Amino acid sequence: MFIGGSPGGTAGGIKTTTLRVLTSCTGAILQEKEEVHIYERQVPFSLILKAVGVLIGSVVTVIITTILMTLTDPAVDFIRLLFEVVSAFATVGLSTGITADLSAPGKLVIVATMYVGRVGILLLMGALLGDPRPSAIRYPEENMLVG
Repeated sequence: MFIGGSPGGTAGGIKTTTLRVLTSCTGAILQEKEEVHIYERQVPFSLILKAVGVLIGSVVTVIITTILMTLTDPAVDFIRLLFEVVSAFATVGLSTGITADLSAPGKLVIVATMYVGRVGILLLMGALLGDPRPSAIRYPEENMLVG
């Protein structure tokens, strides 16, 4: 439920196209290719960076929200809180039935999570961080060991 909405739809969470870009990128890395191709089209590097940003931002949002929920409602099981948070972030509508029993701050956290999931993590991060200023500075490339 964390992944599954299609672009242009009303679902929140990570879109199916984002997952496709990430899996194709992983496949290209495993095959030691320099470029990522989907359906005989090359994927621009900026799109790969956006997909990674969406994934990391979404995971961090769910983790932080789950931590907040465990602080506001410590009596509720962790797995039930995690389910509620993921469901709220993906705007799925599924629930374990604990929403009515949550504290007022817990309900506000769930509402904010639904809003963030629906608006989109990139749009929210862009609004908070502002527009990047173009830089005339170009740094040299460096190869590092990753893995």
